[in-house]
Amino acid sequence: MPLNDRQIKNAKPAETGKKTKLFDGGGLYLEVTPAGGKVFRLKYRIDGKEKIFTIGKYPTISLVEARQAAENARCLLVSPPYFYIQPFVYK
Repeated sequence: MPLNDRQIKNAKPAETGKKTKLFDGGGLYLEVTPAGGKVFRLKYRIDGKEKIFTIGKYPTISLVEARQAAENARCLLVSPPYFYIQPFVYK
């Protein structure tokens, strides 16, 4: 089930002191750190290897902006030669 703004605003860190991941779909997820920080990330694979791209911090980056950034990044990864995603583009 896709995320919504209410879920993101109410997201709390896990009591275990570990990071919590709330998935939106298509590899996009919100990571909630033990300190309470919220970061959008995109999980993807190239040649069978899992990679993670950091899109940006919430609320600086909204859910709509994170989805658009994830879609743009996925478009660059559809076929070889793969374009390497530059993290500074979306920060």
